[in-house]
Amino acid sequence: MSALYLLNMNKITLTGILLTTLTIAGCGNSGKTTNEHTQAAATETAQTDSAPKKIVLFFGDSLTAGYGLDDPANDAFPAVISHKIDSLKLPYKVVNAGLSGETTAGGNGRINWLLKQKTDVFILELGANDGLRGIPVSETAKNLQAIVDKVKAKYPDAKLVLLGMQVPPNMGADYAGKFKNVFPELAKKNNMALVPFLLQGVGGVPSLNQGDGIHPTAQGAKIVADNVWGVLKDVLK
Repeated sequence: MSALYLLNMNKITLTGILLTTLTIAGCGNSGKTTNEHTQAAATETAQTDSAPKKIVLFFGDSLTAGYGLDDPANDAFPAVISHKIDSLKLPYKVVNAGLSGETTAGGNGRINWLLKQKTDVFILELGANDGLRGIPVSETAKNLQAIVDKVKAKYPDAKLVLLGMQVPPNMGADYAGKFKNVFPELAKKNNMALVPFLLQGVGGVPSLNQGDGIHPTAQGAKIVADNVWGVLKDVLK
């Protein structure tokens, strides 16, 4: 839950208390029942707000981390989704575990540490750096499967989401085709919800990417968040 949300809730609660006090002063005994009802409602709301939230873990590379953005804590696509979740008052907390430069091999070595915290929804976004480096597709697939296996072993009831990636055509048609197929095959094998291509509508669009032509701008990240939300919203039901 964001600090801004808590601040707004405190303001709302304080306003409610002041209004209740004025009602009691003006209405005498007739305001007592109203006050009791107000206090009961406030208590119920507080209990609801303080209830433990389920954890949505975004595990990825610089695309998840929000590389190059002025304010990644608010503009990276997981942060945009977090704001969406908060606005809908859904009982979930987003954790962004994106690490710039991460490969699938690096992710496989890092995942156990992150799984020390309870994970209810696991969202996997890795592979782009493998593709740009020309790492064999079989190696990428093996590492992604190893990550998924570790999550399933630790939290068998966790819901799983896979964010698909593609590589530029200059990597070669054969390599690009095999790389693209890794994600739907992995999702099907592990019963994972799939976002076919994370950067749909953003990749290759200069105005939506930073100077490197790879990482989305803040506006591009909003579109990426929409791509993910289109699948994730059903997972969170």
